[in-house]
Amino acid sequence: MAVIKNVLGENLKLCCSSPLTGFYRDGFCQTGDRDIGVHVICAEVTDEFLAYTKSQGNDLATPMPMFNFAGLKAGDRWCLCASRWKEALVAGVAPPVDLAATHEAALKIVSLEELKQHAI
Repeated sequence: MAVIKNVLGENLKLCCSSPLTGFYRDGFCQTGDRDIGVHVICAEVTDEFLAYTKSQGNDLATPMPMFNFAGLKAGDRWCLCASRWKEALVAGVAPPVDLAATHEAALKIVSLEELKQHAI
């Protein structure tokens, strides 16, 4: 199995296991061919971000039991789509980022400097 790297060039760290996040629901912000949204940025969501993403059509706060999703609240960590994080950055509501748990693929969409400016 290949070693997966974070944006710092180190081994990718766990983002969150409660709630269990990641495209593959393994706690890591990994990506692959089926991950159209590129869920690679490990963010600590804020109320401002949750309101913003809901206004953009992706409600992450409302529980959806049919998908075994309890809904997020401020302070939860979640693997976000890199493009949505970038949109939130432009809108002034980008949530803080755990660089050690953010996949290197994020650098195709956002710069390391932008991520570092929002590092936890």
